[in-house]
Amino acid sequence: MKPSDLSQPLTFWRRGQPVTLGNVPPDRTLLEVLREDLGCTAVKEGCGEGDCGACTVVLGEAVGGELRLKAVNSCIKLAHSVHGQAVLTAADITAPGGELHPVQEALVQCHGSQCGFCTPGFVMSLFAMYEGSGGTGVGREQAQADLSGNLCRCTGYRPILDAAQRMGDFPLPPGAGLDRSATLRGLANLPAQRGSAYLRPTTLPALLRARAEHPQAQVVAGTTDVGLWVTKQHKRFPQVLDVTGAAEIRQVETYPHHIAIGAAVSLTEAFAALVAERPEIKTFAERFAGLPVRNAGTLGGNVANGSPIGDSMPLLIALGASVVLMRWDAKRRQVAHRELRLEDLYTGYRQNVMKPDELLAWVKVPRPTAGERLRVYKISKRFDDDISAVCLALRLHLQDGVVAQASIGVGGVAATPVRARQTEAALLGQPWHGDTVMAAMATLRAEFQPISDMRASADYRRAVLGNLLQRFWLESQGQQGIHLEAL
Repeated sequence: MKPSDLSQPLTFWRRGQPVTLGNVPPDRTLLEVLREDLGCTAVKEGCGEGDCGACTVVLGEAVGGELRLKAVNSCIKLAHSVHGQAVLTAADITAPGGELHPVQEALVQCHGSQCGFCTPGFVMSLFAMYEGSGGTGVGREQAQADLSGNLCRCTGYRPILDAAQRMGDFPLPPGAGLDRSATLRGLANLPAQRGSAYLRPTTLPALLRARAEHPQAQVVAGTTDVGLWVTKQHKRFPQVLDVTGAAEIRQVETYPHHIAIGAAVSLTEAFAALVAERPEIKTFAERFAGLPVRNAGTLGGNVANGSPIGDSMPLLIALGASVVLMRWDAKRRQVAHRELRLEDLYTGYRQNVMKPDELLAWVKVPRPTAGERLRVYKISKRFDDDISAVCLALRLHLQDGVVAQASIGVGGVAATPVRARQTEAALLGQPWHGDTVMAAMATLRAEFQPISDMRASADYRRAVLGNLLQRFWLESQGQQGIHLEAL
């Protein structure tokens, strides 16, 4: 590509009018555009990796005639991914005369800020909750879950949670907040994305053709990992292919025996679909990063990335999930596809069997069957918004007290997410009692050779694997209060 092709115009909606910037490189982050190009210093840069939440903004997108809002981390969000959307920061929700939005007023009245560095991020996460609740306060439990991606440095969480509950008590000044109707009208008139540096096709065939034509382009979805390559490793990407514009893979489809989750479906929406099928994984789903990361990241991206500590893969392996890989067949001028079990996708550390012109398009998850027993455990140093040291997912079917089916997915113990086939074999056909479990615990601890790193030692990981299987057994026998979420 010529140097002149390495950037393209960017247009989004802010403060009731379109904002257009010319020649924005494809790997420039939204935070850089807001702070450096537009001078919006209300958005703070903290960790630069989507962890602290100081950079949180709210995006608005027109979907089916409605405005959908979500809080995301602007530090790892590529700027061109918000083309055609509305962008709101803590500086954009006050009234023209300076009167505070109810969210901001609640934080003031509840003494929810000290140094103030993290406050704009909290404001925007609370603003998304406020809009989602129709302008009322939210319960403490929801506030705790939705604020898991915002880490406070000095105030502590109690006054911030108080503000979440009280933000509906304060009046909305004229002109403050968001005019949804005006925003929808404005978004409808924004120009389409154009240029060859940042490609975001709007149909699946067009996306697959672009993949075939530009195999060197960096493929992205929510950029919750690729964004770190930019901010931490200082990688540069002259051309980016964004899969999240293809309408066909932005949905969850339900069939008699499985659900199909498109590769562009956010983690928030994907986990909502999985929890609807299996409510017992709700707590685990909320512990996958923080809400701004789940709002931006996609299940397809997490699976394609193939990190050995990616939390979704052990669960999906235990559930018997498969992936659909697609490519554009130029000779036949049509889409070609193949399907394989998720655990067979990976060949090594962050390596997989996908060809240069292939993309992961769908994740297919079998629906629950009668008698299914499912548990998924995440062990990390911090309960919320942290990366696993070990993740273990177990799914069993018992018949007359005997293990008729066993499926176990494990993360954090090998170069890839893996299936514990030896442990499955040790359980299969055996009576479900303590002796069987003790023998399977020994098999599980010996099946993998984990490494020691900053999250855990190899010995700890092996010990924990067996302990989690024992916990599964104890829970199956009716024991309660043996896990943190029960406290």
